[in-house]
Amino acid sequence: MTQRPAIPASAPDRVAARLRSAPDGPLALLHTGSDAVYVDLDGRALGVLGRCAWQVPCALRTRLDELPDVRSAAIVGGVLHLDGVPVRVGRVVSAGVAVRALALSHRRLDPAALVGSGAGLTPYGDDVLCGYLAAHRAAGSATDDLDAQVSDLLPRTTVLSATLLECAMRGEVLPEVGDLLTAWGTAGAADAEAALLRVGSSSGAGLLEGARLALAA
Repeated sequence: MTQRPAIPASAPDRVAARLRSAPDGPLALLHTGSDAVYVDLDGRALGVLGRCAWQVPCALRTRLDELPDVRSAAIVGGVLHLDGVPVRVGRVVSAGVAVRALALSHRRLDPAALVGSGAGLTPYGDDVLCGYLAAHRAAGSATDDLDAQVSDLLPRTTVLSATLLECAMRGEVLPEVGDLLTAWGTAGAADAEAALLRVGSSSGAGLLEGARLALAA
């Protein structure tokens, strides 16, 4: 049987490090689709994304127009395999926010009312928290008490959303969120907001709401 060629990919450095240290073995599939596949790696989501998917910070990024119909996943020698085909990381990319002088609004959120609130792979309340946390990281502001509360509540939400909340606590975000925080307070902010609002069915709106709650107008 002819072995199918490896799928080239890029990945944020922490995702690449997770793979390198992961033990060999099969992984459970969390979600499969033509744009994105998510697997469970040690209780957290690891994605493989097609070219047109939203580039979440917990995933391998490929240039495929359409992902294959995946039926199995496994780690072999620090490399993710989908149906036996390796997805090899050839380039490391940044998923972190750029820290700049941003004024915070000092509004406080109630994580108990937000974590897991909403439907879908990433409930709306979680998206709001992700935007809020990312804005604080962009401003160079720690949120230790909020981080601890959110971490305790993660079992209430989906595996993917819990993973993205942990990413946000580390300042790892979608490119559209990073672009908004870079443009905040400039003439480019309106275009960045419009681009973020196009993310998902409601995720962009939640992320933008959270960022606005965190930042001074």
